[in-house]
Amino acid sequence: MAQSGMGGHKPPWAPPSQIKAWGKILKHWLARTAPDRSAALELMAHELDGYAAITDCPGGQLVPELLELYPTAKVICTVRDPIKWEKSLDQVRGFTLMWCIQAILLPLPGMRHFISYCTLLRDQWVEIYGEAIPTRQTYLRHISWLKEVVPEDRLMFFDVRDGWEPLCEALGKEIPKDLPFPHVNDGDAIGEVAKFHIRRGLTRWAFILAVTAAAVAYTVQSKF
Repeated sequence: MAQSGMGGHKPPWAPPSQIKAWGKILKHWLARTAPDRSAALELMAHELDGYAAITDCPGGQLVPELLELYPTAKVICTVRDPIKWEKSLDQVRGFTLMWCIQAILLPLPGMRHFISYCTLLRDQWVEIYGEAIPTRQTYLRHISWLKEVVPEDRLMFFDVRDGWEPLCEALGKEIPKDLPFPHVNDGDAIGEVAKFHIRRGLTRWAFILAVTAAAVAYTVQSKF
């Protein structure tokens, strides 16, 4: 199953290697050559081995490739208010455009590649939607694009406000008992993830500077 999300984030507990891996996939995708396409498909198959679904970027923009890898997969597109979607994406952009963010993330394995990864995502969106800065029109273009590239019988549009029933029906699964349908505010979630990584980066820098200062102090003291 492939869920075609628009925007979103990786949770802070995701392996840092995923950012580098999906960055490589995007580079191959953007190259637009037959060998690069084959390489991208091979890397995608490796990264997705053992998973039942993929959500958000860049999976939502790799739908044709996912359907090639998984011919029986269903594509589920969550629908939402385009204005609220645009606002959520603005928060992501705000995080990536902070003048100091690349320096803050530098000591963090995986996350130090986050800004370059976002640049690749931007280039992918330009290829698909014709614009680098997401707007509510991008959301509508995504819906139209999905209808073009996904067979009608494998495409479902799902409003999370409808809860488990339509989703489980489409997937042929039983409705979970005593398990509330999850509700996450995208804006709040994005903000929390950003704060989490900024705190990690600043903590790592504090440690590096403290160790460096101690080493310098020891060196100076040993000379006198």
